[in-house]
Amino acid sequence: MRTIMPVSDLRNYNKVLEHCGEGTPVFLTKNGYGKYVIMDIEEYQKTLVEIEMGAMVAESERRMKSSADKTIDVEELKRKLGYV
Repeated sequence: MRTIMPVSDLRNYNKVLEHCGEGTPVFLTKNGYGKYVIMDIEEYQKTLVEIEMGAMVAESERRMKSSADKTIDVEELKRKLGYV
């Protein structure tokens, strides 16, 4: 569940931190618009790992697509190397 609070609530930051836990970041608004996010450090680190893994998967997929025309099957490789 999302917790949305005005940034002015940071005057009593303990109130804000009570709402911040694992999987529940606190979204702070300024003048009615989303401005900041406060989250548990472990949750933040997990999020960074997930983002990095997603980027690695995307890069791998990009490389596979760009080299698809350069691949050969095992039997063709054996013939080229003289194993058949």
